[in-house]
Amino acid sequence: MSGSNGSINRAAFRTMECGLYIVTSRSGDRLNGQIANTVFQVTSQPPRIATSLSKSNLTHEYIAESGVFTVCVMAEEAPFAFIGPFGFRSGRVINKLEGISYVIGINGCPVITDHVVASIEARVTDSVDVGTHTLFIGDVVSARLLHDARPMTYAFYQQNLKGKTPVDSPTYIPEE
Repeated sequence: MSGSNGSINRAAFRTMECGLYIVTSRSGDRLNGQIANTVFQVTSQPPRIATSLSKSNLTHEYIAESGVFTVCVMAEEAPFAFIGPFGFRSGRVINKLEGISYVIGINGCPVITDHVVASIEARVTDSVDVGTHTLFIGDVVSARLLHDARPMTYAFYQQNLKGKTPVDSPTYIPEE
């Protein structure tokens, strides 16, 4: 057991259970989405959620511009080939929604309909600069169950799909 010597074993952060999500947004008629593992419910009345996104990501830019985002809860059955483009390719280079089934939600953001358990649409009410990332907090304007499936956790993604963590992720641990 470690004392209070100030050392940080970053592997401790991986013991904190979290899900795997696609966070989408828009800027005008442009749409984008990215994988995120930092999404959580903040309050129940009013229903409010938050997500933490890297300032270098296009989705971050779109949320900052439009003030809206949608969280799509990934299903365990989602194949790595479906997840990969949302997490390891930039929307500045590819159209991440090409060939992906989605509808436009009431906040104007894409709601992914394949390999997703639920969607939660939000309107940004506040944002907090946390260094490399921004914590976007939003009032929920719509929440839907889309499929009766088991939600994917980040641990499942890493253990079963052998997924890696992108450098811009809050849970990235550099190789030692």
